[in-house]
Amino acid sequence: MPAAKPAKKKTPAAKRTTNPDFAPVFAALRQILEPFGDRLTVQTDKPGNFHLENRSILHRGKPLYFAGVRTNKNYVSFYLMSMYYNPAAVKSLSPSLRKRMQGKACFNFVSVDQECFAELGRLAEAGIKRFSSPEFRQMIQRMQ
Repeated sequence: MPAAKPAKKKTPAAKRTTNPDFAPVFAALRQILEPFGDRLTVQTDKPGNFHLENRSILHRGKPLYFAGVRTNKNYVSFYLMSMYYNPAAVKSLSPSLRKRMQGKACFNFVSVDQECFAELGRLAEAGIKRFSSPEFRQMIQRMQ
């Protein structure tokens, strides 16, 4: 019978680093969306999680998601669904905002970036205008 292996000593757990405080980033990104509260409906409003949707436009029986901000473990994400419907806007992104783009409609931040946030504000305003247009509504109805 083979001899039992000696038990390995457990090493102390690595010190966990504390996540940076993303509250200022979340607050600044949320502030971009607050002006749209009169035209859209708040879907979620919790600490670190804020989302808006358009209840007057339904896609497959559900309100159409417009935009949101969510605090994650390593960054704060800003979602802007109108980017899916506007390839020209994607092509016109500044290099600094494009660098923060994750996928087609998500932008990640670890600190406040006033230039990028101002650009996101302009994109959100253009997006709400697009979502409000009769052509967009017809396009969504055709997709049903």
